Amino acid sequence: MDRNIYKENSVFIISLLLTLIFIIWGVFFTENLTKVTNAVYNASIDYLGWVYLGATLFFVIFSIYLLFSKYGNIRLGRKTDKPDFSTGSWLAMLFGAGMGIGIVYWSVAEPVTHFTAPPYGKSYTIEAANTAMKYTFFHWGLHPWAIYTVIGLALAFFQYNKRLPAAISSAFHPILGDRIYGPIGKTIDILSIFATVFGIATSLGLGAMQVTAGMHDIFGIPNTLFIQLVVIVVATVLFIISINTGLERGIKYLSNAAIILSVAIMLLILLVGPAITVIQVFFNTMGLYIGDFVEMSLRLNPFGEKEWIASWTLFYWAWWIAWAPFVGMFIARVSKGRTVKEFVFGVLIVPTLGTCLWMSVFGGSALELVQNKENHDLAKHIAENVSLSIFTFFDYLPLSSLLSILGFSVVAIYYITVADTATFVLGMLSEGGTLNPSNKIKMTWGVIQSAVAAVLLLAGGLNVLQTASIAAALPFAIIMLLMCYSLLRGFKNEVEVKRK
Repeated sequence: MDRNIYKENSVFIISLLLTLIFIIWGVFFTENLTKVTNAVYNASIDYLGWVYLGATLFFVIFSIYLLFSKYGNIRLGRKTDKPDFSTGSWLAMLFGAGMGIGIVYWSVAEPVTHFTAPPYGKSYTIEAANTAMKYTFFHWGLHPWAIYTVIGLALAFFQYNKRLPAAISSAFHPILGDRIYGPIGKTIDILSIFATVFGIATSLGLGAMQVTAGMHDIFGIPNTLFIQLVVIVVATVLFIISINTGLERGIKYLSNAAIILSVAIMLLILLVGPAITVIQVFFNTMGLYIGDFVEMSLRLNPFGEKEWIASWTLFYWAWWIAWAPFVGMFIARVSKGRTVKEFVFGVLIVPTLGTCLWMSVFGGSALELVQNKENHDLAKHIAENVSLSIFTFFDYLPLSSLLSILGFSVVAIYYITVADTATFVLGMLSEGGTLNPSNKIKMTWGVIQSAVAAVLLLAGGLNVLQTASIAAALPFAIIMLLMCYSLLRGFKNEVEVKRK
């Protein structure tokens, strides 16, 4: 116990100091921060882009292997443990934590952007539309969910089956033994907190930009940096209130509400939009996605222009890895009592299908408008203001006001849910792996992560958000590869113990 108290204090204090140094750097030396993050970004892409591609493809293969392996029947916890949450609430919570704001922000913007500026071939063509949807599925499909599957499963297994603290370092017990309580373990936990703060700050920054864009579209409020910062402050107050309601009430209710509203919006778009096209887009793109899966997964274009891959695929893979400690820890926290097979199916397969369906409804409908109705203005408006893309898209549909209000509500709920779950996880990580961190620690991290989001917006908006997340993610990609090996050793040991 003394170990945990020592570790908890040192991990929390060092993580907090590093984050505060970054905030001070961003406030007082904004230009220097932008310059340094750009340099790190360029070096990561030019020399280490292959690490992201190789690692994420490996996570997909590893997750699918676990789904069909002899370890599939291992239960996360004791044999008699039952899941804490219904399957519906469980899926809603992991979906909200895993994608949340991002899926609303990019569901129209990404397909239309790829249509107007494709990775290859001519823009504004049928081939560009198919390529746009294929790459949208690719960026939001199996790869990100495999990253979450690997880390969530490792954390849940060592937490519930080996009775270790709820900390990233616990997943390395088969390799490090009791050294997880020493400097190596603490370094892993500090890195994971740092990666989490930047991953969440990226999303909170994106969310603030989209909430402000929605307020401008619906209520006419100016879409300025100052309003974005006000949104962050108001959201911070709201999720700090929500924090005090706990996991079983606050986060569960918010996640359920977000999913219900999301389904309502999808059904409404299918009713007033091109429903048949959407269904065709889903099946057609699924075929293209599966058929070109390996080629897309390893595409680096070494003899040509690398900028598209860097700003899209590699950014996404880094973003998901930066999110991995937070999402993985949260998914582990809500997954006790499920078998490995159930876990992988629920975290990898179901959300991938759900995400692809969502992208087909929004992206497919938007491309139908641009491609067949000659609404090139829509594509231009989306390219000019990505934050406003979903609301611009709604303006071209019947019942646009109702859709805009529902869309704004979903963005706001996801925004608060992500911030809420992030503070919960940061509390767990910095309090020695406790499953129920104190409100004081959660509130501290709530204010800190909002401050980082504000600093990144001040330092240059989306570009700095992207570069900072990539810088924080690279070391964690290596940590996750080692985690896979450690998890296999843990599973092997579990099977051997049961045989005896």
